[in-house]
Amino acid sequence: MLSSPVVLALALSLVSAFCYAAAAVVQERTAAGTADLRGTLARGSWWGAVGLNASGALLHVVALRYGPLTLVQPLGALTLVVAVPLGALVARRRTSGAQWRGVALTLVGLTALLVATAAGRAPDDTLGTGEVLGVALVAFVVIAVLVRSGLGGLAFAAASGIASGVGSTLAQKLAVGATPSWSVAVVAVLTVAFASGGLLLSQKAYRSGLGGPLALLTLVNPVAASVIGIGLLGEGFQYGTAGTLIALAGAVAAARGVVLLSRPQPHQPHQDRPGRRASASTRNQPRLPRPTRLLRAGLPSAVRVRPVTVELGVELTGTSRTV
Repeated sequence: MLSSPVVLALALSLVSAFCYAAAAVVQERTAAGTADLRGTLARGSWWGAVGLNASGALLHVVALRYGPLTLVQPLGALTLVVAVPLGALVARRRTSGAQWRGVALTLVGLTALLVATAAGRAPDDTLGTGEVLGVALVAFVVIAVLVRSGLGGLAFAAASGIASGVGSTLAQKLAVGATPSWSVAVVAVLTVAFASGGLLLSQKAYRSGLGGPLALLTLVNPVAASVIGIGLLGEGFQYGTAGTLIALAGAVAAARGVVLLSRPQPHQPHQDRPGRRASASTRNQPRLPRPTRLLRAGLPSAVRVRPVTVELGVELTGTSRTV
C-alpha cells in the first residue's frame, strides 16, 4: 500500500505533467508561427507557456520533496500522454488508434515502474557539492556536443531532456533539507541555468514538430535523472530481482508507448463521402478526358499538329505588353 508521501508525490506529478503538456502544445504552435527566437519572445502565447512550465516545475520540485527520483521522473512521460490528445484537440484533428495504443502502453509501463519504485518513504539523501559540480560539468559537455552535432530537432530535444533531468536532480537537493550556504547558492544558480536551458532547447526542438522531439525529450529526461539517482544516490527498486525485472518491463512498455505517441499524423484533406451528391457547380462543369486516355487512343493519322502562337495582352500599370 502506498504511503502518504508517495501518494502526494504522485498527485503533484500528475498536475505537473498536465502543466508541461499544455505548455508544450502552446510552444509548438508558437514555434510554427515564428521565424526566429526574437519573434518568439515577442509573442504573449510563449510567455503563457513559460508560466505553465514554471508552474509545472514548481510542482515537480515539491513532488521531489516527497518521492525519489526513480519514481517522480518517469511520471514525466504523462506529459506526452496528455500533450498528444490535447494537441489533436487544439488542431481539430482526430487522435489515431496507434496513438491511443501508445497512451495505453505508456500508462501500463508507468504503473509497473510505480509498483517497483514506490519505496513508501520520502527521500533523505542528496548529492554532495563535489557530485553536483561533476554532474553539471558532464551534462554541460554532453549538451554542447549535441547542440553542435547538426542533427536538428532531435539533438536539441535530447539536449533539453538532459538539461531538464539534471535540473530536477539539482532541484531535489534544494527541496530536501537544504540549509543556507554558499554551496546551496551555487546549486540554485545551476538549477535555474539548466531549467532555463532545457526550456530554450525544447523551443528549438519543437520547430521540427511536436511528436518526435517531445517523445525523445520525455524519454531522455527520466533516464538522465534515474542514472544519477541510482548511481550516486543509491536509489533502487523494491522486491529485489523481481522488482528490477518489473521496472525494466515497465520501462520497455512505456518507451514503446512513447514511440507510438510520437509518430506524426499525415494530413488528410477533406473528401466528400461516396454517397454524397455533387454540388451544382460540379455537375455543370464539363468532364475533361484524362491524359492517359488520350495517349492510349492516339492521335488521328490525318491530323497534322501545327504549332500555335498565342499573343496575350496584359496591361501592367497602363502599358500594353505582349507576353
